[in-house]
Amino acid sequence: MTVDLDLDGLLAAARRAAAAGAGIVLDAFGGATSNLRAKGPGDWVSDTDTASEHAVRAMLHDAAPDLAFFGEETGGDRAEIGWFVDPLDGTANFVHGFPVVGVSVALVADGVPVVGVIDAPMLGRVYSARLGGGAFCDGKPVRVSDRPVIEAICATGFPFRAKRDRLPEYFPVFERALLAFEDLRRAGSASLDLSWTAAGVFDGYFEQALGTWDVAAGALLVREAGGVVTDWSGDDRAWLQSGDIVAASPHVHERLLGVISDM
Repeated sequence: MTVDLDLDGLLAAARRAAAAGAGIVLDAFGGATSNLRAKGPGDWVSDTDTASEHAVRAMLHDAAPDLAFFGEETGGDRAEIGWFVDPLDGTANFVHGFPVVGVSVALVADGVPVVGVIDAPMLGRVYSARLGGGAFCDGKPVRVSDRPVIEAICATGFPFRAKRDRLPEYFPVFERALLAFEDLRRAGSASLDLSWTAAGVFDGYFEQALGTWDVAAGALLVREAGGVVTDWSGDDRAWLQSGDIVAASPHVHERLLGVISDM
């Protein structure tokens, strides 16, 4: 199916769309948050989220009107080929003035991400990839790290919202990971955790119960940067639906799966 897609053209469209959303996020950052409301415990949405999503949707529709679109805030259509967008990944960070925030745009075809862009407006970084084309930060190629496991620093995210019932499953993995690696980080933006894993800043990343819009673009970045992406059982496709993701350099990924399975 991807043979019929102009991935370079769609990647360029995704960059423009992500930039449009990022401009809205950047303009609003640090000001009074308009119409902030809770979707659930610890899960926030504001007018900035929705304005960014509308801008991204409009740009993508202009570039490829026949492709389906699904956004975290306004929903849409899921199809065999379609866009998945998180217009402000890290809303809690945004609300608290913490600049770790990303606008994530991904194109998924036949259950596989084929185009991904993550724009970090407050950090001035744009990460991008297309299937078979490598991964880039601001146009420069990036690769996953080659640090040994014992020196690895991995990112993670804590279950929240309605997923707190998974904390008893998560806590033992967190403890084992803290003992297995040099250290752990929790920045609060899955898209940027994955971007930094692709760029070798982090050596791996694991989290549970994320949305397709959270992980599709970043997972493509990791794969195109030489890393491995699976779910917590090692399935290389199921993570896109379950949101239980493990992404890392090959040897750190192997160790993370061992940590998860307590081997």
